[in-house]
Amino acid sequence: MMPWIFSAVGLAILLLAGDLLVRGAVNLSLRLGVPAMIVSLTIVAFGTSAPELLISVQAVWDDADGIAIGNVVGSNIANVLLVLGIPALLRPLHTSECDSRRNYIAMMLATVLFMALAWRGQFIWVSGIVLLAGLALILGDAYRLTMAHKRAGEATPEIDEALEEADPDMPYWRVFLFLALGLIGLPSGASLLVENATVIAQTYGVSDAVIGLTLVAVGTSLPELATTVMAAIRRQADVALGNVIGSNMFNLLAIIGLASFVEPIDVADEFLQFDLWVMLAASLILIPFVFLRCNITRIWGIVLTALYGVYVVSVLI
Repeated sequence: MMPWIFSAVGLAILLLAGDLLVRGAVNLSLRLGVPAMIVSLTIVAFGTSAPELLISVQAVWDDADGIAIGNVVGSNIANVLLVLGIPALLRPLHTSECDSRRNYIAMMLATVLFMALAWRGQFIWVSGIVLLAGLALILGDAYRLTMAHKRAGEATPEIDEALEEADPDMPYWRVFLFLALGLIGLPSGASLLVENATVIAQTYGVSDAVIGLTLVAVGTSLPELATTVMAAIRRQADVALGNVIGSNMFNLLAIIGLASFVEPIDVADEFLQFDLWVMLAASLILIPFVFLRCNITRIWGIVLTALYGVYVVSVLI
């Protein structure tokens, strides 16, 4: 029982520390005069992926490569099926009003690149360079488009949404307190979660990959789920869909890209034979909502959530 409790505590610390780190970094950047656009494209994006990053790095250090890979693959599956499915049960997401085609294509390219590198059987530092180069290209393109919008005098709602709680006048002592708590809490929470998740896997006779694909993946997808639920309530379908697409891109390119510099990460056969293909299929499910301008109705919410349930059962059996 205690490993479950410690895992939950570790996850809670991770989520809280990640939020504090983002808030501290955003407000410090704004106090120093860094443009909000740059903050959104870099600090916010990386900060919200900090729990996944710390878990993967800790898992690699602990020789639990299955948790590192499973965390990323499982989170991407959960982001599409669960993070979009549950909010749609509460309120339909009017994705027909969104234009996410460019970002979706980038996400699919990142998915194919990740799978191609995974088929080599191991992520090494060269793989990390390739993944991070892909991330740099995507960020550069996003920066260019944002600058074009700015010159045209058009609003950038994604940036406004990401920075809606920023306070440029926040006292420095509070900024540094948030940063300190975030930087201390993230590695502590990651270590606590990974160690106890590994104990759970050993106790119940399942692989660390299964724990990574389920327990850890769902836990680290909670921030995305909370954001998407609020976006659905506020009728901001663009934020909901953009949140999922952006998170998936960062998971694939940044998390494993950086973790591969710690040590080589072995890719188990079960990922190559099943889970990577489920991740690809889940990503392809978004085509009607991105290109055909279909809304994610409650019926779709039921379908997506049910598909995730089927996937989890298939992994656990």
